[in-house]
Amino acid sequence: MDGSLGDLLVGAFALMLVCEGLLPFVNPGLWRRIFERATQLNDGQIRFLGLGSMIAGLLMLAFFLH
Repeated sequence: MDGSLGDLLVGAFALMLVCEGLLPFVNPGLWRRIFERATQLNDGQIRFLGLGSMIAGLLMLAFFLH
């Protein structure tokens, strides 16, 4: 692999933006309903989801990069 860490991070960020844009592009009504439900979560629930996402991402990185 010829890319630097910076290139890898920019590529990962770009891929994240593409993935996050898929649902609102394909089904904006569903995205709106999901977003409305998310606004009703309390701070602890949102933090738990964020923690779960970070752990899943770190595990994926550890698995696929080593």
